[in-house]
Amino acid sequence: MNRLAPSNVAARAERTGRFPVAFGPRFFLLLFVGLVWIAPAWREPRFLYALALWDLVVLALWAWDLGHMAKPEQIEMRRIWSEPLGLTKGMPVTLELRNSSSSSISAKVTDEAPETFCRELPNIEIVAPANGARSASYPIEPRSRGDARFGNVWLRYQSPVGLAERWARAPLPQNVRVYPNIEEAQKMRIYLIRSRQIELEKRLKRQRGHGREFESLRDYREGDEFRDICWSVTARRGKLITKVHQIERSQTVWLVLDAGRLLRARVDRLTKLDYTVSAALSLAQVAFYSGDRVALLAYGRKPQQRVGPGRGVPHLRVLMESMAQVRAEAFEADHLLAAESLLSQQSRRSLIVWLTDLAETAATPEVIECAAKMATRHLVLLGIIGQPELRRLVAAGPKDANSMYRYTAAVEVVQRRELLLRRLRQQGALTLEVDASRMSTALVNRYLEVKERSLL
Repeated sequence: MNRLAPSNVAARAERTGRFPVAFGPRFFLLLFVGLVWIAPAWREPRFLYALALWDLVVLALWAWDLGHMAKPEQIEMRRIWSEPLGLTKGMPVTLELRNSSSSSISAKVTDEAPETFCRELPNIEIVAPANGARSASYPIEPRSRGDARFGNVWLRYQSPVGLAERWARAPLPQNVRVYPNIEEAQKMRIYLIRSRQIELEKRLKRQRGHGREFESLRDYREGDEFRDICWSVTARRGKLITKVHQIERSQTVWLVLDAGRLLRARVDRLTKLDYTVSAALSLAQVAFYSGDRVALLAYGRKPQQRVGPGRGVPHLRVLMESMAQVRAEAFEADHLLAAESLLSQQSRRSLIVWLTDLAETAATPEVIECAAKMATRHLVLLGIIGQPELRRLVAAGPKDANSMYRYTAAVEVVQRRELLLRRLRQQGALTLEVDASRMSTALVNRYLEVKERSLL
């Protein structure tokens, strides 16, 4: 996964503005020291000439220091990445300063990081020796998936004398991509694989004589179907040989992500869509380990991302790239268009994991009708983000007359959701309603249950 990390970029510094120089703190300190000539100047005005001479000497020292400082073109800045960017995953960004001049410098460095990475522009200090390099890091924590842009690196640097100061910038514009939380998905996969023992299930759950996946050959027995006879091997061996089949273990799993307006709502610091994307990534990793092929369809008013079925590490990377770019839209998603697109593309029975939310309307939500339609050809698992605050309100009951209206409305919403999901289950679909923070665990556990029970 280190290949998902942004590329390291480097550039030489350049001048900024018309006058990219300034006075250092020690310059003003020396000017302040020169004010001691003012006291005797009250009695003898000739001491003012000494004050002026002192100021000229300090100014000459400033010019000398400025001339011996490193020029901007003698400084090279690098932005270094050590790992991929994950949503809400804290990590350091390293800035390296290479000084090719003959004198050391002390630089205050500001990086133009995106607002979704840092609440304030990061500022760090780097002291680089002559003909040497030093680096320093600052922390980031991305709060939004997708592409983000870093800008220039700005420098204010001084020599050890500290009289003069130069301003420069290193043009390091860079686009980076924030993925769903990769580490969380990997930890989830390892934990669930150990707890549910997928490998054991793959060895022991084989059922010979069912399914259409070839398993082995054996001699013909009375009762075997003629369509299972392998005629080419029968001709070579001179006796009837039967093909033995097993339940298909390599199946297709479609991850369908609703990116409509309902998924823009925030739970804690993240949107509901962020939680569903993280859950989909966790499920994809477990499905790959189980030998299944995974596909993706993310949609709003129109399909945003579509990835066909596949397996393996390269395919997982394609899925992650696509999931990182799924954005919540301000309009209601077109569930019917998504269902028709998937049905036209996937004719063979597969597992459809549909992650969405339900609108609180009097009519039956379109996503329920579409899921019921797809359940006639596929095994549909509809994942709904629960509303724990409403269930807590129902469990607590009304405390006074004023809270009765809120209680009644909460009961109506909860009961309506339960009724809709119950009707969907009666039509052969699977349903899952769970809090956003527990979506990944619950979804993967339900998938493993489907595999263990061979529901496909």
